Amino acid sequence: MNAQRFVAPNSREAMALARAAFGEQAVILSSRSTEQGFEVVATSEDQLSSIAAQAAPAAAARSALPEASVGRSGRATLGLQQRAAAQLPPLSPDSSVAQDTETLAMSTLSFQEYVRERMLRKRREALQGAGGAAAAAPTRGSDPARPPSADAMALPFAAEATPRSAAARPTRPAAAQSATATPRADTRAAAAAPAGTAAEAAALAQQLDTLKALMEERFQMLAWLGQSRLNPIQSQLMHKFVRAGYSPTVARAVLERLPAHLGAADAWRWTLEVLTRNLRVAREPGNLCDEGGVFALIGSTGVGKTTTAAKLAAQCVKAYGANSVGLITLDTYRVAGFEQLRAYGRMLGVVAHLAHDRAALQDLLQLLANKRMVIIDTAGLGQKDPRIQDMLAQLAAPQIKKLLVVNAGGHGDTLDDVFAAYRDTPLHGVILSKVDEAAKLGPAVDTLIRHQAVVRGLSTGQRVPEDWQRADAATLVRLSMGGHGKSAFEPSRAELPFFFTDPVVSNWQPEGAHA
Repeated sequence: MNAQRFVAPNSREAMALARAAFGEQAVILSSRSTEQGFEVVATSEDQLSSIAAQAAPAAAARSALPEASVGRSGRATLGLQQRAAAQLPPLSPDSSVAQDTETLAMSTLSFQEYVRERMLRKRREALQGAGGAAAAAPTRGSDPARPPSADAMALPFAAEATPRSAAARPTRPAAAQSATATPRADTRAAAAAPAGTAAEAAALAQQLDTLKALMEERFQMLAWLGQSRLNPIQSQLMHKFVRAGYSPTVARAVLERLPAHLGAADAWRWTLEVLTRNLRVAREPGNLCDEGGVFALIGSTGVGKTTTAAKLAAQCVKAYGANSVGLITLDTYRVAGFEQLRAYGRMLGVVAHLAHDRAALQDLLQLLANKRMVIIDTAGLGQKDPRIQDMLAQLAAPQIKKLLVVNAGGHGDTLDDVFAAYRDTPLHGVILSKVDEAAKLGPAVDTLIRHQAVVRGLSTGQRVPEDWQRADAATLVRLSMGGHGKSAFEPSRAELPFFFTDPVVSNWQPEGAHA
């Protein structure tokens, strides 16, 4: 069998060498850490199948030949095989292929003896099971409850074993049956070979399929690495996406549609245009006070809902006067929550009201029905708080427009949880708060693009009403993809393949992805 040994500084490069030598059919026989580097012994799937099918008949023929009929060259060959078998470490009869592979160091000759020994062992177990002895009294060292596919499930882990020195490896117990089987056992195994050939082939095929699935996952990472070397422009854009905090879902969806003929500058402009086209912002001219109506600010704790309510009220007071605004709060949980809104109301000349329940809220809405703009401030509840449903039930009136206030500096996973908590609530839009505090706007913009939420405004500080801006898609995208200083959370370009190994399941696809 053509088994080859590859040595590289690390496991990723060693597996890449094996893939280059044997292609998609590469099978990792062993992997270990040596003084020269990380060593991988590999062969092809076809050669492994052929040696497994030929090992048992060849072993039976060799054992059936009388010693007197073997010539000088035959005795030399048998002697070499016996010496190789004597050098093999003892194998446990119930050990898996992955454990035996790690124990044996797997040279070409030792692997042939290993295949012969393992097939003989399974022939004996099949013969004992057919005679009923195995059912009545299980063989010592075997586990009757062990499923037939246990070895197949353990096989892939041999390819991803953690490199360690030989001294750190645990000592395995001595095997009850060594590689040098008795002639009587060889004869019985040869007689049972035709009956067990189909089962052996099926088990080997299952092991190879499992190993192939694991190898495909590893080679996906190598494929991204090779693709980045072939296309440096795409690799550079990948690095920008990851540094900016965008998810692999958006980065992959955009870069897979990048026209190949574009240069570096044109590719960068194309990427910004695609992101801008997919980020939804309010198209109506003017502010929310020009639109008018009843607005409820909802969101997690500490995102700035009360300050945002004061800014919206100040805009309406400035444009239409103090009598055009109504302020209501539902925040009965936070200490001094109502007092804070009432203090803002005094500054603006607007009376703030407190609603304890849904009935009180309906009475206040009827009282303030002649106001151009009514702002409802709600209690801050975490996205996993079950009281969110009770709060939304109070805001179930159809005339109430719900604005979700989101922290622009939040982590992408946290923002996803927030949107998931309000996924059954029709949102009039999203307000990005604390934009001035966000180290990266990439996670927020990424979440807005994937959830296709409409951005209605930006809160850029604590000043009322100065720190407020209308949302502009091009500006937000440019800020999110802008240059950032060095950070401990930024990956190097060599680590980029780890971000793109497994495709993330998502239904989002970019719109207008054309040159």
